[in-house]
Amino acid sequence: MHDRLMTPEIKALLISIGSVSIDPSLVPRARGSTAGPGAGISSVFFRSGERRVRLSIREDSPLSIEKSGDESGGESMVSLFFEGKELARGRLEPALAHCPEQAFITLCERCIFDCKYCPVPKLQGHVKSEEDVLKIVDEVFKAGQLKAISLTSGVEETVEGEVDRVLGLLPALKKYGVPIGVSVYPTEGCSRKFYEAGASEVKYNVETMDSEIFQKVCGGLFLDEILERLKEAVDIFGKNRVFSNFIIGLGETDDAVREGIETLAKMGVIPVLRPVSPHPLRAGDCFAERPSPERLLKLAKMEAEILKKYGLKPELAETMCPRCTGCDLVPSDL
Repeated sequence: MHDRLMTPEIKALLISIGSVSIDPSLVPRARGSTAGPGAGISSVFFRSGERRVRLSIREDSPLSIEKSGDESGGESMVSLFFEGKELARGRLEPALAHCPEQAFITLCERCIFDCKYCPVPKLQGHVKSEEDVLKIVDEVFKAGQLKAISLTSGVEETVEGEVDRVLGLLPALKKYGVPIGVSVYPTEGCSRKFYEAGASEVKYNVETMDSEIFQKVCGGLFLDEILERLKEAVDIFGKNRVFSNFIIGLGETDDAVREGIETLAKMGVIPVLRPVSPHPLRAGDCFAERPSPERLLKLAKMEAEILKKYGLKPELAETMCPRCTGCDLVPSDL
């Protein structure tokens, strides 16, 4: 393989931009994202060496992907350019269900809550039946790519209803014999139920650890309650099996991020530092600015140090975002 591999600095730049232009004929077959802030945007996964990045497809992006003419192990290679300069070579990974090697499924593409950075409440999409879900999992399984199943959901009517929706599905998913991750808004006692029903890992999202910003952007939710549920989850699933998305770019300071990472890590929770994706449907609803490459690198290094201090290892993740790593600069990228 060509030695022009993606470095941590290059991945930080790519994530800070977040998009790429590409000839549609090069894009492996995939579904559009229906999860959270990335909802409704089609994307591509670029892998170079051990690093992977997910970029939404936009014609006006300063990044572009083109066929390189190289081959590696029978696979066609592509080059990634920034304003005409080649940055890295690698390959495009198929993502049959949201991300490579997983059936990562959004059960309910609607939400009664109105987090100000998230387009899902505005899109009010599809609610999948058990039949829909099993069909997607089968598709990934038959393609020989199923290494994990991950379930996430908005909230159609009640948070309890979404917990029950997941619990109703888990028995039918266990037969695939792969780890199952669950990411929903948590209720008291739900971690025990998920664990007993066959889930391997859970992710309950704090969204931001700055309580003032949380109140402004997630007014209908309760940060203290989510933290309590995360503590419960660590008691049940153990260290390195409980995660939480922590959005970067909502106006929080680096000191607030450090304090937030420390609080979560001390509990045994691994934060997923997720750069905000400003969405046209939420323009002007709240401060949302994609973090710079320099900030992404600084915060990833900060997180790596704190996780090491508490003996947490995100690279052991078996499901969901910490397994994929495409959207985030993570400690293993450094």
